[in-house]
Amino acid sequence: MKIVNSAEFREEIKSGVVLVDFFATWCGPCKMLAPVLEQVSEEMAGKVNVIKVDIDQCPDLADEFKIASVPTMMVFKDGVKVDMLVGFLPKDRITEVIKSHL
Repeated sequence: MKIVNSAEFREEIKSGVVLVDFFATWCGPCKMLAPVLEQVSEEMAGKVNVIKVDIDQCPDLADEFKIASVPTMMVFKDGVKVDMLVGFLPKDRITEVIKSHL
């Protein structure tokens, strides 16, 4: 799982299924979600790419995708947003949503 900037973000979401975690370093639920997403990334390696976007470092992306609260996760498929999850969620719920787009 890597933290990307605005330019890298565009490249990362171009193809395949990508889970994007919009987070902030000061956000408690974001910190709780990080190890869950690490597990998702490891367990679904080769099927989905998991990346992180720090909304304080990339306010342009936060504005573009209308991120109102963090954590917000979005699923992209071949560059198109296909799903969105808001708040801390259990791993099973996150993987269920991802699998629906594979």
